[in-house]
Amino acid sequence: MSNILETINSPADVKKLTIPELTLLAEEIRARLIVGVSKTGGHIGPNLGVVELTLAMHYVFDTPTDSFVFDVSHQAYVHKLLTGREKLFHTIRQPGGLNGFMLRTESEHDSYGAGHAGTALSAALGMAVARDMSGGKEHIVALAGDAAFTNGISFEALNNIAAQTKRLIVVLNDNAWSIDKNVGAIAEYFHKIVTNPTVSSLHDKAADLLERFGGKTARHVVRKAEEAAKGLIGPGMLFEEFGLSYFGPLDGHNLPLLIETFKYLKQQNRPVVLHAITQKGRGFQPAIEKQKKFHGLGPYDAQTGETKAAGQKTYSEIFAESLTKLATANDKVVAITAAMPNGTALDLFRPHHPKRYFDVGIAEEHAVIFAAGMATKGYKPFCAIYSTFLQRAFDQIVHDVCLQNLPVVFCMDRGGLSGDDGPTHHGLFDISYLRSVPNLIHMVPKDEDELADMMYTAMLHEGPSAIRYPRGTGPGVAVKEQPVALEIGKAEVIRDGAEVAIFGLGAMLPEAQRLAELLRGEGFSAAVINPRFAKPVDRECVADFGGRCGLVVTLEDHVLAGGFGSAVMEALNDLELQVPVVRVGWPDAFIEHGKVESLREKYGLTAEAALEKARPYLAKMMDHVLAKHS
Repeated sequence: MSNILETINSPADVKKLTIPELTLLAEEIRARLIVGVSKTGGHIGPNLGVVELTLAMHYVFDTPTDSFVFDVSHQAYVHKLLTGREKLFHTIRQPGGLNGFMLRTESEHDSYGAGHAGTALSAALGMAVARDMSGGKEHIVALAGDAAFTNGISFEALNNIAAQTKRLIVVLNDNAWSIDKNVGAIAEYFHKIVTNPTVSSLHDKAADLLERFGGKTARHVVRKAEEAAKGLIGPGMLFEEFGLSYFGPLDGHNLPLLIETFKYLKQQNRPVVLHAITQKGRGFQPAIEKQKKFHGLGPYDAQTGETKAAGQKTYSEIFAESLTKLATANDKVVAITAAMPNGTALDLFRPHHPKRYFDVGIAEEHAVIFAAGMATKGYKPFCAIYSTFLQRAFDQIVHDVCLQNLPVVFCMDRGGLSGDDGPTHHGLFDISYLRSVPNLIHMVPKDEDELADMMYTAMLHEGPSAIRYPRGTGPGVAVKEQPVALEIGKAEVIRDGAEVAIFGLGAMLPEAQRLAELLRGEGFSAAVINPRFAKPVDRECVADFGGRCGLVVTLEDHVLAGGFGSAVMEALNDLELQVPVVRVGWPDAFIEHGKVESLREKYGLTAEAALEKARPYLAKMMDHVLAKHS
């Protein structure tokens, strides 16, 4: 096999290649992706689908002068390979290595970084308007997946593009998938365009002529084909109504056609949309056959696509199984996801209760208000949305759910560090952004069984509630057949103690127990408390231990600012108790990607680090004891 990829140190090297060489490079890139990601894990399916698109963009445009915005930027692996990062590609998503998304601090070619869908059009428009105001001539290209158009922000941007700039290129990468199959009217609309037989015929002819003639003739053919296609589909086409000229659909894997089309679009003095049809997972049969699985996954066998055999159930799976049982017993229970049935494991719920399962697309704001509407009619909606993605629906949580005190349950998967996905996906802020909202209760389970109990408690609760739980597996505690309702705001004392009180929230409870053992080894009696509730905090428990212990320690998989430790300090202050508090959690910073255990050690979220933070107070306590006995 050729080794063209090894000669690519920047996009300038791509421009030196012939079309046959570019075709060989595309094959090399696919092979590099398949083998490389098999070792690191990552978003293999989306990147296999954009190889030719990314090559054509770099062949025609000039980054970093021109700007590429990817939506979502987990489909930027090919871009990274072409912009001087090929030799570092084996480090992607690894500690200290390349980020799995676009990252402005990583390369001058990464003009905009984002891990949430629906951002590209607004960001690209902002860049285009800034360019226009500065008198610049560079090009702005937004490559957005079709699933991004199920997000309301994309349409807010579309509403403004034609009114605010004359030069912007939007590439619609249409593979009919987000993580699961795309849903709703937008997906149906794109499907109708793609399956129009006359349009397909026109583009087949355009491709044939392009291969024969190329250059100006090809651009003329492309333009005529687009004009004819638009006339056939109708003058009321969606993008045309928004003021963008529509071109497509084109074969997103036909390099010559893409290159000539981009050259033509580059000359336009009007905002345009290029509709490219791609195949997610192209070139790797396992990724084509199992598109959900190969959207993003851990290491796999590069030959067969096999991953490690499933072992212990994840928190997501426990959530889905528990919700299925609740829905079986209560016909008012419904499940809502925002394009994440696989990630939240609601694909396990769907077969059992298909009429009470709703995937609303990448539209978290809509999901929350939709749930609020159902709740007004007596239903009990469970909204399964990652902690990091629920951030964009904060207004709806406050205004539509909590203000009306509606019984919507927010099940926040990935509550805490999300490891290899990095700062865009870490769920480290939800206690802070929800704790201040009236009427809401916020629960954090210590294990799988307690998660089931909390879901049952939330179903019975007459107001809004939230449950955060980590990515991956828990301690492996068996879930009992019948869950029990927890007393709202009541903590669980795991072990009593007289000198130090340790509150270990959720996944940090094992560290709290280890800290108690370390303290016992140094002669201190330590209590361990499972708080269960980040809101309301158990004030009776805080008053008890705060009144008789010389030190309180809180541990949480959350930022310290406004988190659970802050809630405990506020409660102690209200109770006029002067006991010192050592808070252990994430600092006021965006945490990089990496392995959870190593990041916890680096940032001091361990029993050993907690002990070191507590030492000054322990020394004072020991001095006080010695003084009493002297």
